[in-house]
Amino acid sequence: MAKQLVSKKGLHKFGFRLLVVVLIFFGVKLTIDHGEQDALFDAASIFYFSTAFFQVMFTWELHDWLVKRQLKKPNGLDLPGSLKTLGLTLLFLAPTAAILYYMGLYELDDICQIPAEDKALQFRVDWMRAMVVGCAIMVFNLLYFSGKQKKDLELKMNELQNEVLTSKYKSLKNQISPHFLFNSLNTLTSLMYEDRDLASDFVTRLASTYRYILDNKEEDVVSLEKELNFLDSFIFMMNVRHTDSIIIKTTIGVDAAEYAIPTLSLQMLVENAMKHNYFSNERPMHINVYTVGKIALVVENTLRKRKLEEASTQVGIKNIQKRYAFYTHQEVAVEVDGATFKVTMPLLGKDAVTRPVLSVS
Repeated sequence: MAKQLVSKKGLHKFGFRLLVVVLIFFGVKLTIDHGEQDALFDAASIFYFSTAFFQVMFTWELHDWLVKRQLKKPNGLDLPGSLKTLGLTLLFLAPTAAILYYMGLYELDDICQIPAEDKALQFRVDWMRAMVVGCAIMVFNLLYFSGKQKKDLELKMNELQNEVLTSKYKSLKNQISPHFLFNSLNTLTSLMYEDRDLASDFVTRLASTYRYILDNKEEDVVSLEKELNFLDSFIFMMNVRHTDSIIIKTTIGVDAAEYAIPTLSLQMLVENAMKHNYFSNERPMHINVYTVGKIALVVENTLRKRKLEEASTQVGIKNIQKRYAFYTHQEVAVEVDGATFKVTMPLLGKDAVTRPVLSVS
């Protein structure tokens, strides 16, 4: 069934291009007919039809191939890319047309019998006509692929928007889970009898955490500065709950206010590390959050998977990857080397919220 569809599509494409060749042929024939005795398929007509067929088919196919290669690049079919495909195709067409018309007018003039009083002039006319027709075909092709690219981007953007909304809802729902609140309140209850000052600080951090979640529930991307402040409160609570068994270190070498990341992504990665790995006072888990130049943020943790644990679905990682795909072509990288688990996230510019990568304006 798939092969039949491909075959039909190929036949439709060939039929359309053949129609273009026929129209070009008759247009060319009108410019070279000089008498009433000219036959529809005399030697000159056959030559011009053959050259038109060859040039249109091969030039169009070559331009298709170049455009499709350009579409695979991060910037897609932008203006520089379009001009590049146009220039490369002309590099093929210009000498090819020159050779064909030179052969027809000079080397094979006895066979082609092209009616021309001035062969040099006829050569220039034929060559220029081929260039004009070739450029017209390529411009039409670029307009077709540009429209198709825009439509595909709109569809992809709508799909990603839906995925982002779904992922964001699931993420926020997980963060405000009864389980998280229950554990926090249990810790708070214990602190009230053991250390009231620490209990007061814990309440402040807990309130700050939930305030951040509620204030940014409509934002899919926030500044790195806000996310780090939130992570600081989250780390404080985790350290109180898991004294000396979790060591979290942050090393940020950029101006955090100038960069952005998906909301709650850091907290999600830290919590995933705690959920999927064994740690204790004797064997603490180390989690490092650090920047790589001005291009990426890394969350790295000790890898000691819990025994009898169900296979991880990596929902949290996929959530972050889908949200990043809406704002950048750079991917979220996941590396496992046996001793550590590392997630590298691109740092987004602070204008990422207003300029998603898939905008089609």
